[in-house]
Amino acid sequence: MPVSQAHNLRRPATPEARPYGIRVTLNPGNPFQRLLGADWQKMHWFATARERDEALAELMERHRYYRIGDNPDLRYEKVERVSQRGR
Repeated sequence: MPVSQAHNLRRPATPEARPYGIRVTLNPGNPFQRLLGADWQKMHWFATARERDEALAELMERHRYYRIGDNPDLRYEKVERVSQRGR
């Protein structure tokens, strides 16, 4: 999904500067697939593997405002952008 107001970003969105990512997808059977589609995904990019790992740990924590019985139904996957310069 493109950024509609890039001037509001805390950091510039240059892909080359952020090679470490987290891909967020829906688990099979998630009811949001009817709204978003089965192939929906959201990418989050970070400058270092450490930043990515810290963000991933935070994403995977149980949200403090979930109701009893509510469980997140998302999948998180670490990804890395392969640099073309090394080839």
